[in-house]
Amino acid sequence: MRSSLSRSTSSRRSALSSRTPGFTLIELMVVIGVIAVLALIALPGVPDKLIRDRIVESVKLADIVKPKVADAWTATGKLPVDNIAAGLPVADKIVNDYISAVAVESGAIQVTFGNHANAAIQGKVLSLRPGVIEDARIVPVSWVCGNAAPPNKMTVKGLNKTDVPARYLPFNCRAGTAASAPP
Repeated sequence: MRSSLSRSTSSRRSALSSRTPGFTLIELMVVIGVIAVLALIALPGVPDKLIRDRIVESVKLADIVKPKVADAWTATGKLPVDNIAAGLPVADKIVNDYISAVAVESGAIQVTFGNHANAAIQGKVLSLRPGVIEDARIVPVSWVCGNAAPPNKMTVKGLNKTDVPARYLPFNCRAGTAASAPP
């Protein structure tokens, strides 16, 4: 009896020790399934973020226009009505990879997306409006991006023509946020 018991114990030990280390096919499939679910959760936000990042990067082109508008305000208390009054080239000459035009309209800078911009924002406009303190022209102009709220005690000039869908707007250009810096 004892020899058969020791034989069965030794056969169990050899069966356990002969098994190769690693994962079974079922374990690997579970891991792949979990990774796939996590990727599907994260994936919808990625394209929106890429478009937002491109908007932030490309709108830096407006930095050549901002000083001209701000200088006009400081010197005269009036904002230029168009690119020519601001001493700038016509709107469709101020371009980059994602912007097809930068226009000054009553002090506001209207950035039109085009060229190689994502199809979701092709032809859409993002407004950068000057925030000023009317009776203190020495206070620097604060630029209000898109649908953002102006800084306290400042008056925003120009028309907000922003029609870029809110999900693509940089966070400082969305409604309800106070913006005092460019995007």
